[in-house]
Amino acid sequence: MLEAMPKAGFWAIESGVIRFARDGHWYSDDEPVVNRRIATLFARHLCRREDEWWIVMGDEKARVVVDDTPWVVVRVDGTPASGFTLGLNDGSSEELQAAELTLGAEDVLYTTVKDGPWRARFLRAPQAELLSHAVERDGAFFLPDASGKLSPLGKAN
Repeated sequence: MLEAMPKAGFWAIESGVIRFARDGHWYSDDEPVVNRRIATLFARHLCRREDEWWIVMGDEKARVVVDDTPWVVVRVDGTPASGFTLGLNDGSSEELQAAELTLGAEDVLYTTVKDGPWRARFLRAPQAELLSHAVERDGAFFLPDASGKLSPLGKAN
């Protein structure tokens, strides 16, 4: 649960259940966090400690339930010729590495992010944008790059 701090002008984390859902939205005690700035703030301060996800801001911290991935792809910019940039829900951007794309349940694309083992799930709109650039060869789909090389799109996860 979030509680306003008197005269401070911001929200403090309290003891409610904070959850990041598959749909790419934050929830506090199953109520959506509708303020985008708070949602972005949560995403920017998300960290992994002792096999659990936490939001840590100064002295405040709260455990987070992550339903699938801790980050989601909210935007895809670029073209095969220029390369693709992924916008994540924490406001950061990363270059797409086509070789890192995997295909999960329900044909959802995932990729690795944050220079390491973390995965991000593509939301529907950015996945559709990326797939609009895919080419089909013998029943398989590929993403072309600037050199014309075709990378398999979404090897099984």
